[in-house]
Amino acid sequence: MQQLRPDLVADTYLARIRGLMASDGFRLAALREDGVVRAVAGYRVMDMLYCGRLLSIDDLVADERVRSKGYGARLLDWLKAEGRAAGCNELQLVSRVIREQAHRFYFREGLGIDCFHFRVTLKD
Repeated sequence: MQQLRPDLVADTYLARIRGLMASDGFRLAALREDGVVRAVAGYRVMDMLYCGRLLSIDDLVADERVRSKGYGARLLDWLKAEGRAAGCNELQLVSRVIREQAHRFYFREGLGIDCFHFRVTLKD
């Protein structure tokens, strides 16, 4: 996760993860090979008025040293199965506009763009 969120300090990151898990149903999943984490995802199952139950991925990252080796795809497949098992209608994620390599991966894995994600900063 450090590769995706390099601005987060380990202690701060762990505190935020624990807080999200306690209050918001946040979960972490990791794909390991020989005890080494190769890909990790942060996700939650939630309900929305417009689509019902969904699995929302906050973060999905494969170790940059082993990208394009199938780890991200395997973890995404696991997340899809987890969503189905939880009774979700769909899986969603938000990807920053600048992450073109990630976009190619998502398209290859069958995800599509069906909406815009708008935001405004509320803090100075």
